[in-house]
Amino acid sequence: MEAPLSTWPWEKLGSFKYLLYGPFVAKVMYSRHQEDNIMATWCLHVLILCSLRGLIYQLWSSFSNMLFLTRNRRIIKQGVDFKQIDKEWDWDNFILLQALMASLAYYAFPNLVNLPIWDLNGFMVIIILHIIFSEPLYYYFHRCFHGSYLFKHYHSLHHSSDVPQPFTAGHATFLEQILLGAVIGIPILGCYLMGYGSVAMIYSYILMFDFLRCLGHCNFEIIPHHLFLAFPFMKYLIYTPTYHSLHHTEMGTNFCLFMPLFDVVGNTLNPKSWDMHTKASIESGKNGRVPDFVFLAHVVDMTSALHVPYVFRSFSSTPFTTKLYIIPLLPLSFLAMIVMWLYSKPFLNTFYYLQGYLHQTWVVPRFGFQYFLPFATEGINKQIEQAILRADKLGVKVISLAALNKNEALNGGGTLFVNKHPNLKVRVVHGNTLTAAVILNEIPKHITEVFLTGATSKLGRAIALYLCTRQVRVLMLTSSAERFQKIQKEAPAEYQKYLVQVTKYQAAENCKTWIVGKWITPREQKFAPAGAHFHQFVVPPVLPFRSDCTYGDLAAMRLPPHVKGLGSCEYTMERGVVHACHAGGVVHSLEGWTHHEVGAIDVHRIDLVWRAALKHGLMPVSSFTENH
Repeated sequence: MEAPLSTWPWEKLGSFKYLLYGPFVAKVMYSRHQEDNIMATWCLHVLILCSLRGLIYQLWSSFSNMLFLTRNRRIIKQGVDFKQIDKEWDWDNFILLQALMASLAYYAFPNLVNLPIWDLNGFMVIIILHIIFSEPLYYYFHRCFHGSYLFKHYHSLHHSSDVPQPFTAGHATFLEQILLGAVIGIPILGCYLMGYGSVAMIYSYILMFDFLRCLGHCNFEIIPHHLFLAFPFMKYLIYTPTYHSLHHTEMGTNFCLFMPLFDVVGNTLNPKSWDMHTKASIESGKNGRVPDFVFLAHVVDMTSALHVPYVFRSFSSTPFTTKLYIIPLLPLSFLAMIVMWLYSKPFLNTFYYLQGYLHQTWVVPRFGFQYFLPFATEGINKQIEQAILRADKLGVKVISLAALNKNEALNGGGTLFVNKHPNLKVRVVHGNTLTAAVILNEIPKHITEVFLTGATSKLGRAIALYLCTRQVRVLMLTSSAERFQKIQKEAPAEYQKYLVQVTKYQAAENCKTWIVGKWITPREQKFAPAGAHFHQFVVPPVLPFRSDCTYGDLAAMRLPPHVKGLGSCEYTMERGVVHACHAGGVVHSLEGWTHHEVGAIDVHRIDLVWRAALKHGLMPVSSFTENH
């Protein structure tokens, strides 16, 4: 049985809870036709405050997730996983609740709407009232909620988040947020009753309250220790992110709202607080743990550029699709593209831990279309080279190149960098061996004929050579007899007959297994027979035009279930799923292989890499779906 007021009244409404703001909006709109718009003014202020409060939390969340700025300042080193993101999905419930509480305050004290815009004395009064009432009241409530019954039925929800985040501040039960609303409201009401209230005072106090709540939960140290060395008394007047993080890791200490003075008075100050803060502040200028593996990605397009944790954490935690609410942000994406083009370098985007090893995703600051601009080639290669050399200097074991970063026309699948820097300690990997393995293992064993587009590409060549040794007839679509014959001669003599050059799609009218490595139009798909299946290694994936056929996803693998700190989806992949080239780099790192994997795919290593991936717990996505 649930404890009273432990769940939210609108919990089952989902996103429809925002309709509860409807009466506020309606009142503001309706007031245009009324002479008396006092209540509408109050409603407008409530809506503006709610918007600004949400913006503060969002900006803090964005800042917290900008790992390229905060990575060396992080207090708790583990990442925020999908489980925590889902638990905190409705973090903004308290804003809606306190909007409703503000409405009740209006009906109880209707003269609130007659407050002046500004009263300087009110700012001093509300600070005093906050110290006298809000700080000790919150401290008392907080200690009570760490009692056995209240913690189990209420406060444990807040502490269930392993890594404090700005949104964690709003992640609490209905009862706790009612009490927090009272803690916020008492100084405001007191200021009003004393005749010092003002609109500016209400806005400033509430927004500063939220700002400091976010500060305490941001999980990176931003307050320099020099402040407390210069002004020792300040450490009793303002807490730090390190201070509050200690409360989350050692829950019997550091209960204060914003002022550690009350922990000193209550004898609950953690003795490690100042030393840990000093250490975190000093070490913020040093490099943290060196990653064992780096996946070097790039931006795809304007919309997917927004699919990152430092834009909207919830959006990046689901597979990418274009959402209406990101459309207004496209000008911001365009501006970011210009800035990155003019001045930027590869940066850290996300990270996770696998088998105790740190894996990071770095991003080359270039968009997909730029890879096809002839004048941009040299600059892109310099960016990739810079990332490889930086990884080498840091001591990274393996760096895997994503998608266009290993384009044959760009750098020969990474060969350019290995040849230019023969003494690299970091292993450069294109990951295409595992990509080929994933595609090949999706093809049923009984298949005797396939149709292959993109047949003379790096992946197409490897797939054709592998299948012909399984006595599968491969219809290789290419207009170049020379390139076809070159690949055919690589096959053992007894299997060369299984490689057949075709120049038209009509040649595959009776073939139900299509392997698509070059984009095909809906018109070209018409030549496939009913019931055909399209395997793909083409980016972007082909449009699923035929309703009587099935379409495979891009080659991918699911990371082992014991992966830790993963909270962002890789482009259109499901949660926990990464592109096969990413997984290929992971396997290379876990196996400790010392060779570079660049240039042409070694067909003889396909089965070896596949077995190694399975050994380390990576799973083909299709198999996972069938088994679950």
